[in-house]
Amino acid sequence: MPIPHITSTANPALASALEHAINSKTKPLGSLGMLETLAHQIGLIQQDTQLALHQPAIIVFAADHGVVAEGISAYPQSVTWQMVENFLGNGAAINVFARQADCALYIVDAGVNHDFGPRDGLLDRKQAPGTRNFAQEPAMSQEQCLAAMQAGMDLVATLDGNVLGFGEMGIGNTTAAAALMHKLTGTPVADCVGAGTGLSKDGVLHKQRVIEAAAAHHAALNEPLDVLATFGGFEIAMMAGAMLKAAERRMILLIDGFIVSSALLVAARLQPAILDYCVFSHCSDENGHRQLLASLGARPLLHLDLRLGEGTGSALALPLLHAAVNFMREMATFASAQVSEKSTPD
Repeated sequence: MPIPHITSTANPALASALEHAINSKTKPLGSLGMLETLAHQIGLIQQDTQLALHQPAIIVFAADHGVVAEGISAYPQSVTWQMVENFLGNGAAINVFARQADCALYIVDAGVNHDFGPRDGLLDRKQAPGTRNFAQEPAMSQEQCLAAMQAGMDLVATLDGNVLGFGEMGIGNTTAAAALMHKLTGTPVADCVGAGTGLSKDGVLHKQRVIEAAAAHHAALNEPLDVLATFGGFEIAMMAGAMLKAAERRMILLIDGFIVSSALLVAARLQPAILDYCVFSHCSDENGHRQLLASLGARPLLHLDLRLGEGTGSALALPLLHAAVNFMREMATFASAQVSEKSTPD
């Protein structure tokens, strides 16, 4: 499977033109804060000073994890398929927030341990009924991992929009994400693990010990794809592939919380320039996300103490993308408004 080549958005001439366009608006310099930074980034992604968003979408990838056999979740594995049913019934938080943001929502079965049968609204990309227990053996074979990544790429290739948000569902996937973070960044496991679905302090400590033992068991692994296959999940691998394809297509990538960020971590180890295309929607309340964002050089738009997943942060941040684009498209310039730059308030 060829890894898409991601081109940096760096363009000094365009960057200067964007800075001039932003500073020409009827406002004090820098007064729109991160919206100005966001507009500048979108312009570089779109290679234009005339910004536009069209057909934004969020994809929620769902899969199960064999490591739940180690007792690392406060909820049983069956909650994964039950939540997928909730998504399909338009009853979950992501359904509410996606409707609010006027955003298309796609639900993908990447590897749920349940037979849904043909269902309206469910994209069947099941690689297997969940991964194996990485505490004992690799979660996926190399072939399965690459196939999941390719499925993510193929899915993105069918989309028409230029903004793509990422979400996930999978009991046990904070354990997988913490393991990926530990192996790829060297952060101590204790700083990577959190409560996930609501573990007690003893439960978090047990999760930490499971990951530490698994990391020791697979100590020789360092290459990103090897680490992904060994510790990841089908939904995480599929997201990594989808992100790479989306960046290759110069789409804006809306990154959700801890698990989505772990998929991006893998993608960024493969193609570092992918980070140019990423808008980090929020800093999750899941322990480890703040450090993971720091390792990615990210500055999140929101901090709402979220730790739900599902792409909820992406949906909540989408209006900020519209705000950044719309002020560039609709706000008057000093020249057009015949206002002196020095007449605006400090």
